[in-house]
Amino acid sequence: MTSAVAVLVNEHRLTPGEHAMSVSGSGFIESSIQHIKQLWTSVKQPNIFLPTLFIFLWQATPHSESAMFFFITNKLGFTPGFLGRVKLVTSIASLLGVGIYNYFLKAVHLRKIFLVTTIIGSALGMTQVLLVTGLNRQFGVSDEWFSIGDSLIITVLGQAAFMPVLVLAAKLCPPGMEATLFATLMSISNAGSVTGGLVGAGLTKIFGVTRESFGNLPLLIIVCNLSSLLPLPLLGLLPDETGDSDNEETKHS
Repeated sequence: MTSAVAVLVNEHRLTPGEHAMSVSGSGFIESSIQHIKQLWTSVKQPNIFLPTLFIFLWQATPHSESAMFFFITNKLGFTPGFLGRVKLVTSIASLLGVGIYNYFLKAVHLRKIFLVTTIIGSALGMTQVLLVTGLNRQFGVSDEWFSIGDSLIITVLGQAAFMPVLVLAAKLCPPGMEATLFATLMSISNAGSVTGGLVGAGLTKIFGVTRESFGNLPLLIIVCNLSSLLPLPLLGLLPDETGDSDNEETKHS
């Protein structure tokens, strides 16, 4: 599909001389330095820096995904084939989450979306304790079906919660630097996610959870889910506007 769409891209062919000028010489160095200065000038502005700081902290909260992976594979014995089906379900759930945001949430204020989705996500994340302790089987729900349903609901909510991050990043980009600044903001967001993984790995070690020992895994899940609420007092760093505020302003102008 990607190859088929790529054929439709209208590209301008560069002559050898133009190509050499674009990748070498003092002009390229000066242009790069100028772009770096413009990027730093944009990022350090409070209306960009503060929301970016919130996104980083929001993504940097610890999670227990690695520990859960070892639990479902080593303890529950989920096969690669079943995990592939779960991945298919979560991929479809991601599209559903995008649709939910587009049709129901894009007119809601960003602060409210982050607040509600974070609280609900933290509560739903606690359902993994049921799987770890086996309580789901007492209600007649198998581990496989519980895992699929849990992944479906959490992924839909997670994607709907992540869409405001993309919208906010796009809205923060000043004219003329859209691509560069957007890529920078996404890199910062990814850095926050990596930080959350590292912190989660540290907590996993502190709680003594290994690929053979899962006694403290429920406590680890609870701590990680509660920690996702920590950035909420910093919601004031976000602009008090909706995801489609620009479109509304365009209609009124």
